[in-house]
Amino acid sequence: MKRRSWRVIMAALLMAAAARPQQKTKTWTPPKTADGQPDLQGIWTNATITPFERPVELGTKALLTEKEAAEAEAKAAGTRVDAPPKPGDVGTYNQAWFDSGTKVVSTRQTSLVVEPANGRVPVKAWAEAKRDYDAAHIGDSWEYMSVWDRCITRGVPAGMFPAGYNNAYQIVQIPGYVVIFYEMIHNARIIPIDNSPHLPANIKLWDGDSRGHWEGNTLVVDVANYNNKGWIATSAATGRIKGIPQTETTHVVERFTRTAPDTILYEASIQDDNVYEKPWKVQIPLTRDDHYQLLEYACQEGNQAVGNILRGARAAEAGSK
Repeated sequence: MKRRSWRVIMAALLMAAAARPQQKTKTWTPPKTADGQPDLQGIWTNATITPFERPVELGTKALLTEKEAAEAEAKAAGTRVDAPPKPGDVGTYNQAWFDSGTKVVSTRQTSLVVEPANGRVPVKAWAEAKRDYDAAHIGDSWEYMSVWDRCITRGVPAGMFPAGYNNAYQIVQIPGYVVIFYEMIHNARIIPIDNSPHLPANIKLWDGDSRGHWEGNTLVVDVANYNNKGWIATSAATGRIKGIPQTETTHVVERFTRTAPDTILYEASIQDDNVYEKPWKVQIPLTRDDHYQLLEYACQEGNQAVGNILRGARAAEAGSK
């Protein structure tokens, strides 16, 4: 009797649940521009303490817990104390000049690199050797220096990777185009979104040739036609990936998806069989900041670094003779 009563009760509960109207999951729909594009416009920032690559000891751990994220942020805050330089060291910027973020990314990723599963870029040995050779010879010639130090470009997609400061981007949309204005070096990247083909293969560019189209609410940008003079990453925040070369076979696919009023999810998939063992992918949330003021980044006008590095190297050579 008790078993029969229990079955009757369970059947009644199931019938009642089925009869209740199902609640629909609310999804956020981005606004549209006047010409019907999903609206990505505004000023966006991406400063973060999340490392570019995942620390080796974390293995395939993709996400931090809330507690781990809080601990990482507290630890980072504790290191933001300016100490006087050591004797003979001219020092560097103090914290007043840095803007490298205080938080992990909102997704709590353990690294900005999300593929492969270990969060590490699968670089081939020759490319790391080229990076190391260039770093060891920057005093020999300007051609071994970073393209950022030379005020040429931070690169694509390198310009979207967080750095120590000036991590802001202004996106403007007009019919047929999306324009990304980078605070760093003040590069204005103009992206056609008319499904037009890439430039002829014999035309090679520092930042590649960007061609965009919409897939639903996502702006997809295909980048090809690179020259073999740039770097895939130019910021010290990218660790060992800074200085890895781009080649003429580098191919990048970027995706910009506005997932909330204050968030764009930026993704970049990088493939170059000459440089990497397999493709890899970066994912970075961009945060809208309507109060951020983009200031002039007079790179070339104030660039004393290139000349000083070369003069310093020549003086060191003369002093050693």
